[in-house]
Amino acid sequence: MLFNANYSNVNDSYLFSTIAKKVAAYRAAAPDAKVLRLGIGDVTLPLAPAVVDAIRAAAGEMAEKATFRGYGPEQGYDFLREAVRGYYSERGVSVSADEIFISDGAKSDLGNILDLFSQNNTVLVPDPVYPVYVDTNVMAGRRIIYADANEGNGFLPMPDYSVDADIIYICSPNNPTGAAYTVAQLQEWVDYADKKGAVILYDAAYECFIRDEKFARSIYLAKGAENCAIEFCSFSKMAGFTGTRCGWTVVPRAIERGGLSANKMWLRRQTTKFNGVPYIVQRAAAAVFTPEGRAQTEANLAYYRENAKLIAGTLEKLGIWFTGGGHSPYIWFKCPFGMGSWEFFDHLLGNAQVVGTPGAGFGANGEGFFRLSAFGDREDTAEAMERIERLLAK
Repeated sequence: MLFNANYSNVNDSYLFSTIAKKVAAYRAAAPDAKVLRLGIGDVTLPLAPAVVDAIRAAAGEMAEKATFRGYGPEQGYDFLREAVRGYYSERGVSVSADEIFISDGAKSDLGNILDLFSQNNTVLVPDPVYPVYVDTNVMAGRRIIYADANEGNGFLPMPDYSVDADIIYICSPNNPTGAAYTVAQLQEWVDYADKKGAVILYDAAYECFIRDEKFARSIYLAKGAENCAIEFCSFSKMAGFTGTRCGWTVVPRAIERGGLSANKMWLRRQTTKFNGVPYIVQRAAAAVFTPEGRAQTEANLAYYRENAKLIAGTLEKLGIWFTGGGHSPYIWFKCPFGMGSWEFFDHLLGNAQVVGTPGAGFGANGEGFFRLSAFGDREDTAEAMERIERLLAK
């Protein structure tokens, strides 16, 4: 028996464990200090009432013989797939219900989709990047190359035709940088993928934060994207499902290579390796698209957007360069005083008792940058920004 030796090439997940150790050490030395966390990537507001009502109603159905459900369709119940299809239709995007696959979250599918692709494919990811894109491909033994995301291009790298790639990862709005692409910019990526015969894996988990029409909420707004792009989305940030677990993946029927259909392959993969999302959870997700659910979840999103506005406003006042905030729950900014990412982390914790996320943890290009999150409590966010302003204005 041999293990998959590629796992030995995966970096230890030291970022958040190092943060936890540093915070624990500080608390031990200053037990009375009030430490405020703005590094959290998890939601903090509860599920919307309409969602909770749907969970209770579905649980009641499971208690009655006439309405009890066992195994459901691995690709998702029609009622939810149709609701997602309608969500796209509102934005002028046409997808078929049989191109929509319900999942337990975007993270799972972003890793599992790799079952469809040869180990010999070259993968292009931006730097800095959400670690899952890199780690899942390292585990599979694929060659990884990086697109240079930096301050000069606003952390929105564009295609380089001198570079050959087979699988391209795009996240917009981006985690960790908060930067978002326009439809015209995504069109350039689609044209590049078409030219190279590549497939784009498009992570749209934060699209719900976009309100400015100049930014794209789906890659399918770009002409021809249905021929080369698979889109992943989630209820985690849209509706607070980080603990409830539900999302979807759009795999267009038009994506074919070598006589093989990505849609048919993904259906086969899911029916073989996945038993579907629980009925109760899918009913909860469908409630997000009801008038009551939309209004209630939008109120939660507005709360987080206001937090982001507080953070961005403080950075603007201090004259600090940043991306994100207006269309993203993440604000990515340049560390002041020429500090490195971890140096600034220690400075912020030690002098303002505020915790964020060092950009260096997301890749080499993240060094010298820092991420703050808008997912915290409003009062804590406001107090944290007051502390940061006092500290950095000195």
